[in-house]
Amino acid sequence: MTYPSSKSLDHHGLVAGFCKDIQLAQYIDDALGHADERKVSFGQLFVAMLLNGLGFTGRTLHMYSEYFESKPLERLLGEGISADDINDDALGRCLDALYDKGVSSIYQGIGERVVNHLGLDCQAVHLDSSSFHYDGQATPEGEFGYIRIAQGYSRDHRPELNQVILNLICENQSGIPVYMKPASGNSNDMEGFKQIVKAHIGSLKAAQASRYLVADAALYVKETIEELDAQGQLFITRVPQTLKEAKALIKQAPTLTFTPISQGYEGVSYDSEYGGVSQKWLLIRSEQAYKREQHNLNKRMLKAGEQARKSFKQLCQQHFACAQDAQAAVVKWQNKQAVCNVSAQVTEIAVYASAGRPKRDELPTRIEYQITGALYTPLASRLTALQQLGLFIIATNDVSDELDTASLLSRYKAQQNVEKGFRFLKSPDFLTSAIYLKKPERIEALLMVMTSCLMVYASLEHQIRKTLKDNACYFPDQKKKPSQTPTTRWVFQCFENITVLYQAEQIPLVMNLKERQHIIINCLGDVYRRIYS
Repeated sequence: MTYPSSKSLDHHGLVAGFCKDIQLAQYIDDALGHADERKVSFGQLFVAMLLNGLGFTGRTLHMYSEYFESKPLERLLGEGISADDINDDALGRCLDALYDKGVSSIYQGIGERVVNHLGLDCQAVHLDSSSFHYDGQATPEGEFGYIRIAQGYSRDHRPELNQVILNLICENQSGIPVYMKPASGNSNDMEGFKQIVKAHIGSLKAAQASRYLVADAALYVKETIEELDAQGQLFITRVPQTLKEAKALIKQAPTLTFTPISQGYEGVSYDSEYGGVSQKWLLIRSEQAYKREQHNLNKRMLKAGEQARKSFKQLCQQHFACAQDAQAAVVKWQNKQAVCNVSAQVTEIAVYASAGRPKRDELPTRIEYQITGALYTPLASRLTALQQLGLFIIATNDVSDELDTASLLSRYKAQQNVEKGFRFLKSPDFLTSAIYLKKPERIEALLMVMTSCLMVYASLEHQIRKTLKDNACYFPDQKKKPSQTPTTRWVFQCFENITVLYQAEQIPLVMNLKERQHIIINCLGDVYRRIYS
């Protein structure tokens, strides 16, 4: 007698449905090659890793067959596939094949398919990077291709850990990553961005037809912006405030006339030719940043004042051979102070041959000089510091009149989309920020799988929101109010407890489907209906 059994479908059907929609498994198989002796193709294994990565189990991505024992694989991956087929050995071979073929080029092809499938108009793409911890041994220079596992600058303040760097380029509308490139753990953003611009921006621009490349201040290097301009690529980036030209412009801020740009922002335009490239700089004052930096300024001034008091006390305890030496010491001390000024006097100190009270009519053996005085903070210095708070500079080589100040600021602020993607990748609900694979060659491939998970997650959110609006449908939010902008995470949670019931010689039944789930399934289309029917 065969007893009924059930398997958890949950939100995995949405992930599998999107992969089927863009024919992801077929694309991977075409790129890596087919083999008749393999029961499960590389494309199916790749989709399996995405299902596991977006399962939010907290497990690492080098998989367990046990994870798929409770999943209806015939609906998610294809007929005839069992959980035992998705084992560490098969997944390892898939990661090796991805690495051998080149993960960046394969992923760029996936990004093109997704952008075309969703009909996105990539007016701008955003470049950023982040580090991931590696739970393993560092690799010597040259042992692991062009990427090295090493200690380096850690954005998580854990510089003692080995790490790798992931560079991402995301499109501007929904934050979908369209390009990824791993880098060595000890590489810096400036050098990494420079290499990406030289080797890949041209092909990415041709594929995505993006008008602007947006990045943070690491992109603003003379050689990099010269290369971008030579390729005819427009850029929008933040200017490092360490540049002499940037410092000079910020010092002029009190004399400039700022005009409102959007709520909480005002700015003034400035023409520049830094690096020989004609540019438009936009000096911006942010109301929110001003309040935040004002609080920090107060703390910095108090700390600097206390340090100045201690160092001046030590200076006052010193004796000098002449008044000129004492005056020179005061000037040297003053030049090191960012906050405090001093009103100092040099006094004579008589030194006698023996310690203690000198005898009557005893003459001193020599005269030494000592500093006394009082510290103060000029109000003008504080006012100048306040006038320079909340300021930052955005630069672009689009000097036409088509890009106004509001659009320039808006496109730059969309940089948070790629930062949001990194937060997703490092979320404990997705994966931990550490990589546990022990074979270094597979780390690049794992980073590609992680990025593909983000791509599917962001793509589903964009598609769900778009189809809800196109069909004039609404999905209940956490407060049970109708919404057309649900997050993917909330939709996934709403698909919990959907199971497939198996009974002997009967058609499997999908159980526990509710009206709100049907709203999403019907909007997404036939591929999703077949999975959940």
